[in-house]
Amino acid sequence: MDEKQTETKRQTRYKKRRLRKGRVVFTLLFFVLIGGGIFSFFQYQNGLNLAEEKKLPKEEFVADEAHDKIENYLIIGVDSRGEEQSRSDTMMLLSWNRDTNDLKLVSFMRDIYADIPGYKSYKLNTAYYLGGVQLLKDTLNSMFEVPIQHYALIDFKSFESLIDILAPKGIEVDVEKDMSAHIGVTLSKGVQRLNGQELLGYARFRHDTEGDFGRVERQQKVIDALKDELLSPKNLDNIPKLVGAAQGYITTDLSTKTEIKTILSLAVGGKVEIEKMTIPVEGSYTYGSYQHAGDVIEIDVEQNKQQLHDFLQLDEEE
Repeated sequence: MDEKQTETKRQTRYKKRRLRKGRVVFTLLFFVLIGGGIFSFFQYQNGLNLAEEKKLPKEEFVADEAHDKIENYLIIGVDSRGEEQSRSDTMMLLSWNRDTNDLKLVSFMRDIYADIPGYKSYKLNTAYYLGGVQLLKDTLNSMFEVPIQHYALIDFKSFESLIDILAPKGIEVDVEKDMSAHIGVTLSKGVQRLNGQELLGYARFRHDTEGDFGRVERQQKVIDALKDELLSPKNLDNIPKLVGAAQGYITTDLSTKTEIKTILSLAVGGKVEIEKMTIPVEGSYTYGSYQHAGDVIEIDVEQNKQQLHDFLQLDEEE
């Protein structure tokens, strides 16, 4: 047998070995994908089963006109749903630029003295009490001319449950001081992992010299921590169950498909930073008191509206 024939046989054996290895790798990958799909399906079903125990009807909501690049989400936290009429404890606007993956978060102080359409002026958090998501959206539209395309509403118990689903070992937070007054838990100063109940207590604490302004800052800090956990590869196994449970624990106009698409879009973009703002801005408010509304924050509406538009780049988009 000459050298040419020997070389040909050697190359043939080499190609066969590569093909066999390729088949093995393909087979293993196939079973991994199938196994992962089955696991995700059952996790999602487990989440849906939890959601059925909690599911509440959607709120009335008429979306504002869409922007080409920016979507604004109204995030509302309430103390309860279904059991009694509630005021909104948390009111935030999350603005997402789909082209750049930039996220901006605006917190509205709940004691802002607001012109509520169809009613006399009250604290801003009374708008949800009087007319649900739609009236709160209309109030923000009227005062700040900010378009809102979507909303998400969650109560305290649901928040606790979803945190424990997303991060069973807790979410890492640097607690800046000892906290316990009126939050149902006792927190010690320092970096620690907080479960759902503890994280909620941290976000709600306001019995110090910073009051509601400190509470809003902590809420923004919690949103940042949640974003990092949601986009972390270590929590991928928990996402299907989280999405399933969210169908009942979170009331929103978004479909499941849209929620998953949004998470994937953010994840593909890599590390996402959130730029933050609080309304009212510094130097634009005074404190007041009314018999029908109690202690309030009276704001310069035009000054806050302009700074909000500049922050969200609304006029640039238009």
